[in-house]
Amino acid sequence: MAANVPKVTISNGSQTMPLPVIGLGTAAHPQVTETTKSAILDAIETGYRHFDTAFIYGSEQPLGEAIAEAIKTGLIKSRDELFITSKLWCTFASPELVLPAIKTSLKNLQLDYLDLFLVHWPLKISGEVKRLPIPKEVIFPIDIKAVWEVMEECQNLGLTKAIGVSNFSTRRLDELLSLAKIPPSVNQVEMNPLWQQKDLREFCKAKGIHITAYSPLGSKGAKWGESESLEYKVLEEIAKAKGKTAAQVSLRWVYEQGVSFVPKSFNKDRMKQNLDIFDWSLTEEELNKISKLPQRRAVLPSMIMEPSDLVREIEAEI
Repeated sequence: MAANVPKVTISNGSQTMPLPVIGLGTAAHPQVTETTKSAILDAIETGYRHFDTAFIYGSEQPLGEAIAEAIKTGLIKSRDELFITSKLWCTFASPELVLPAIKTSLKNLQLDYLDLFLVHWPLKISGEVKRLPIPKEVIFPIDIKAVWEVMEECQNLGLTKAIGVSNFSTRRLDELLSLAKIPPSVNQVEMNPLWQQKDLREFCKAKGIHITAYSPLGSKGAKWGESESLEYKVLEEIAKAKGKTAAQVSLRWVYEQGVSFVPKSFNKDRMKQNLDIFDWSLTEEELNKISKLPQRRAVLPSMIMEPSDLVREIEAEI
């Protein structure tokens, strides 16, 4: 039985649709298919109905297998009970490659449609990537007008119910909004108490774009980043006073900003803890303390940290 998870409303240009505010992020390094599949089944059993994946994560296939098994065993009645997000990877960020890319993702997932399909990064990678970090000579600006036209086609064809972006700055969103027939429904970005994204949140709210937060607990333990939001004394003090964990305080803070979030945890007990944030709230004093935390975002993933002007420009804007 699904947990009592609140939902927010997003727009796909012609109608609104519900999005569970908490989902399970499925990016893991390294990705192990059986471990991922088992964790997703645990999450469905625990009450998760929102799952975030991407071609580059390597988790589409185990997510698809888990969904099929969940239906077969009766954990859920149908795929329609789930909200599934995937993303267009940078090597496919050319207009002729968008449709084949979403069809590949759907095949991996064993699904007929996505709920949400995102442009993963505002850049294009040309050619086959054989080493990391990705060399600067294969990183290019994205032709967002041409790519977005095919993203809109994906929605019009029913391959996805909604389309959006990930890691887009206000400037890049402004550019996209000036040319889009279907505006982006979601911008998925890093957001947590140490990277609060206030300006971006205000911009997106004014434009009707919903924000989904990845790394809502900081980037501790990831391959990149230096965020250590769970170790900050302020969060620990608030958590102790409330009989909660610092992770729960972080997630509750994100939730109170009107943002959905996709924490990554393959531990069933922590999955349950992450759901236990909806029947209590932070005080004004506690919110004020968190708002004053020092801000330092995680750096770009190491795979695109080649020191070029383009990457520095992207890092400065996102």
